[in-house]
Amino acid sequence: TGQCNAMGSRLFANATSLLGGHDAGNPSDRAKVAGILGIPEDRIPPQSAVTYDQIIERIADGRIKGLWVLATNPSHSWIDSEACNRALEKLDFLVVQDMYPTTDTAKRAHLYLPAAGWGEKDGTFINAERRIGVVKKVRRAPGQALSDFNILRLLAEAWGAGGMFRGWTSPEAVFGILKQLSAGQPFDFTGIEDYAMLSNEGGIQWPWPAAQAQGSAGQPEGAAVHAGSGTVLSPPRERRLFADGWFFHADGRAKFLFEAPRPLPEPTDDAYPLCLLTGRGTSAQWHTNTRTGKSDVLRKLHPQHCLVEIHPMDAALLRIRNQDRVIITSRRATVEATAILTPCVQPGQCFMPMHYEEVNRLTLSSFDPHSRQPSYKACAVSIRRKG
Repeated sequence: TGQCNAMGSRLFANATSLLGGHDAGNPSDRAKVAGILGIPEDRIPPQSAVTYDQIIERIADGRIKGLWVLATNPSHSWIDSEACNRALEKLDFLVVQDMYPTTDTAKRAHLYLPAAGWGEKDGTFINAERRIGVVKKVRRAPGQALSDFNILRLLAEAWGAGGMFRGWTSPEAVFGILKQLSAGQPFDFTGIEDYAMLSNEGGIQWPWPAAQAQGSAGQPEGAAVHAGSGTVLSPPRERRLFADGWFFHADGRAKFLFEAPRPLPEPTDDAYPLCLLTGRGTSAQWHTNTRTGKSDVLRKLHPQHCLVEIHPMDAALLRIRNQDRVIITSRRATVEATAILTPCVQPGQCFMPMHYEEVNRLTLSSFDPHSRQPSYKACAVSIRRKG
């Protein structure tokens, strides 16, 4: 959750749950969400949505014919990217809504919707310390670009569904809806009055329920008075979760959930003797380089071409020297990179930064059975000197 707004999107259904961490399979949750949104309850499916990997799977086997991608770049970032791109080629219609038409995924789109970026729209975000902050528009978006909020509203109207969004009069009005959805949840922030309060406080950490803000749950240490639509308490600047020893279970106790360790889904062998790890590279790169790759300054601060880090002991066995061009092969693809010899990786392992498009051609489509998180961190590869 280091990037904004990863935490916010998790709380409000960048997952398979119903909005605000509610359960689509629970009739009372569906009734609550439908009532707050002002839509018929039967418009909410009684089961969770499919996960990211299951969407790609259903595209590949023909069950999904159209896809709308907002602010992500699966053609580059998704595990076993060549299999992902073969699936995307099968779509009858691909819509990509993004700041840039130059992403690998946007280049495949049948329809590209230009979206506004930070500073070109109003809204909120939640950072990694649970702090809800305000994003303020300071300039118009270029060209035909619109905020995601306005794109969604316009499409809803065009599709005849505008009535379902009649309460969505502004980003701040939607924040009020999300606030209602948070009621009674672990991240309850019903005590936050409005954007002005968020701005005046420099952001507010959840949870901040209305009962605590009004003092009926006990005045928190260091609280002050905030003048808004009524007299409410101002939350302390820093609050740690579970500092009172109470956890989000009926008995208030913490629960440790675990499974027995499982072997790697693709163990190394004589043909593929190294375990490839992938992850973040330099501080001058971010994700798929959608924005950082456009900065003249940042491009000077990171390697221009793909690299692979190898332990010196493995390099000696493979007769690879520092800065040699090498061939990395997995059971799915073969790519080329520059070898960097370093003891920062363990013998038997190698590391490649995820920011380069070719890296995820190598990775294995394996997923955690509970979270459906892709297993980017381990697949079997071989490495040899080029030539």
